[in-house]
Amino acid sequence: MPTAAPEPGRRPPVRDPEAPRRVTLLELFFDLVYVAALALISRHLVGSVTWERAAESLVMLMAIWWTWAITTLVTDIYDPQRTEIKLLIVAVMFGALLMTTAIPEAFSSRGLVFAGTYVAIHLGRGLFLMPAVRRHPQSNQRALRIFVWFAVSAVPWLVGALAAHGTARLLLWFGALAIDYLGFRLAYPVPVLGAVPDSQRNVTAEHLSERYQQFFIIALGDAVLVAGTVFSLHHSEVENLAAFTVAFATTLLLWRIYVHKSGELLPHAIARAAQPSRFLNTAPYTHLMMVAGVVTTAAGFDLVLLEPTGHTPPAWLAVILGGPALFLTGRAAFEYEVFSRVSSSRPGGVLALLTIAPAGLFLAPVYASAGAMLVLAGVASADYRRSRGRPPEEPMPPH
Repeated sequence: MPTAAPEPGRRPPVRDPEAPRRVTLLELFFDLVYVAALALISRHLVGSVTWERAAESLVMLMAIWWTWAITTLVTDIYDPQRTEIKLLIVAVMFGALLMTTAIPEAFSSRGLVFAGTYVAIHLGRGLFLMPAVRRHPQSNQRALRIFVWFAVSAVPWLVGALAAHGTARLLLWFGALAIDYLGFRLAYPVPVLGAVPDSQRNVTAEHLSERYQQFFIIALGDAVLVAGTVFSLHHSEVENLAAFTVAFATTLLLWRIYVHKSGELLPHAIARAAQPSRFLNTAPYTHLMMVAGVVTTAAGFDLVLLEPTGHTPPAWLAVILGGPALFLTGRAAFEYEVFSRVSSSRPGGVLALLTIAPAGLFLAPVYASAGAMLVLAGVASADYRRSRGRPPEEPMPPH
């Protein structure tokens, strides 16, 4: 006798291949948490501009990013319209918000809140999904593999929060993140089960590309938030307006450079890739680098808007010029994902930022920031000249 189809309520919550793949309103609501998280991370960076503070900000950004990236992958694999997946998204949203509240004191009194919530999000997701997909062996084994890797990384996360402080906590948490990021890159291999097969790592071009585009816009929102809220009243109106204009123009250029061709053609590049899983292997890292560049740039806005004139300390200059340089580096990797090549304007822009750095030490912060803006304007102009009058370029992702 033929096997009866499972009842709708008992059907595993995997996506229907024929179902729409547009982003849901709940996913957009989920993203709101990260506006506050990125703002607090950029503010943490400028609280005391040191290498240690920069490393702490990077750890927190990588942790916050990973809660978003893995949840986005879940909503790409599973049906976000199903009640159980909606509940999972809301639970992760609560956890991410709790992590966000701990950002200012994550490396002091609230380390356990930050690390414990991060561990609870990832282990809780696995404990939730494995029973939900038990009738779908492939999904169940994938959830088990991921759970095992996050269980391993939970040890340095919790040891760092409970028994370490300062540099020791920083190193333990860096080690934990290395496990989490490496596990994803290796497709979560575990004994007996092996790694997640490529056949189970396919992605949905429309959905996943839209989610990455949306998070980049959220990162730009951090820059806009800084420009709108850290407007100083302690300087002349001309100085205030100059710093504000430079911040706005820089944000606009970051958006333009991201969107131009690669950002627009991302879904087509994924769809045309011989192995869409290749994009899955690289996109979290390239977009993290671009987001880190935008967050660092926003931190630079904070410094410049509060003190546009006077001497530019070397640490300030590293933030003001380092943010755009980090963004352009990530943008070069992103371009390679889409076109299998890198435009000369990307490394050229990074080189230009390095070239103007010595002069920036003798200029006021607003002039150093204006220099970074002009470099980004040059990159955007080169992009425009290269594509003007030519037929639209087809994406050619790496084979």
